Amino acid sequence: MLDQSQGYVTADGRQIGGVLMEMKDITLRFGGVTAIKDISFDIHEGEIRAIIGPNGAGKSSMLNVISGFYTPQEGEVWYKGAPRPAMKPYEVARMGVARTFQNIALFEGMTVLDNVMTGRLNHMKAGILAQAIWWGKARDEEIANREHVERVIDFLEIQSIRKTPVGRLPYGLKKRVELARALAAEPSLLLLDEPMAGMNVEEKEDMSRFILDVNDEFGTTIALIEHDMGVVMDLSDRVVVMDYGKKIGDGTPDEVRNDQTVIDAYLGVPQE
Repeated sequence: MLDQSQGYVTADGRQIGGVLMEMKDITLRFGGVTAIKDISFDIHEGEIRAIIGPNGAGKSSMLNVISGFYTPQEGEVWYKGAPRPAMKPYEVARMGVARTFQNIALFEGMTVLDNVMTGRLNHMKAGILAQAIWWGKARDEEIANREHVERVIDFLEIQSIRKTPVGRLPYGLKKRVELARALAAEPSLLLLDEPMAGMNVEEKEDMSRFILDVNDEFGTTIALIEHDMGVVMDLSDRVVVMDYGKKIGDGTPDEVRNDQTVIDAYLGVPQE
């Protein structure tokens, strides 16, 4: 049993902090359809937490609850030790939660640099008039934000395409730009909705490396949905498994891959 106040130590010796976010008895309904039923789990500070399950299990709905897009009919979301009231997604973003999307949501006609700059909106405090004339505090603020964005671009190795319109990029690079935009917000919790979907083997290897580097170098807590079980088992510290809106498993990758209920419902065979 994990000590939620003190965190835990991973199999490779990494120290994970205490609970950053906790989902308590979450139930979400759409009319007569129950998408999530009485699910509880936590996300510890500094860990990579995977949410897996078959299509229709309620994974994306859970991510939308975490990000504030959906408000559950029952249960509570606790963040940094306190219950979080019903909030709009932009309010949740201001609390330090950023995300990517299953279907890429970028501004296709804007450059990579401008797309990543949109991740800094919550850090821009100057008024519209000051920004329009680009003077004083507004100018200093934009320069600082651009410096931060350039560091993110360098970190994700997309310097060569920084001035390229996103619409001209291949799929794998678009996924990386979306990750860059989320990182530009300096989140304490980063939500990744199927970051490897549609990628080839080389692109998956690159994205896996960047996710590990983000977690290691920035200390960013990550919760991700992913169908590639090889990726999940390699990246994750802990895994929660959903099926038909219910939680059927929760534990380390080794515990989950050997859980007979999870094998029967999703994995099919024990994962090597």
